[in-house]
Amino acid sequence: MLYTIIIVLTVIVAILLVGVVLVQKSKGGGLASNFAGSNQVLGVRRTNDFISKATWVLAGAVAVLSIASVFCSPNASTVTGSRVKAQNTVVAGTEYSTESTAKEITPEAAAVEAVSEEVLTDTLG
Repeated sequence: MLYTIIIVLTVIVAILLVGVVLVQKSKGGGLASNFAGSNQVLGVRRTNDFISKATWVLAGAVAVLSIASVFCSPNASTVTGSRVKAQNTVVAGTEYSTESTAKEITPEAAAVEAVSEEVLTDTLG
């Protein structure tokens, strides 16, 4: 229940943040340009300060609510360890297999393997 409330608040704050950013205009325009011709209670300078502070407050609120949603998520206390599953696919004959594939090698087989490696290095080298 708390998680749902935090997500709804995050969405509302994010929509407000988009609205505040859209009201702003780079180089001091935006909503403040409507008050440029007359001296209202909220002058041009105060309007820019209010919009700037509102942007920072809303951005901070989105960050705090996002972090809070991680700690209040329904699966936060039940998930332990890695979610990545290890693959146990082993290709026969590879030296990097994850399973134990040790074979007994007879002395004759070891000699044949050594000779074939020697011939291979002589041929290539």
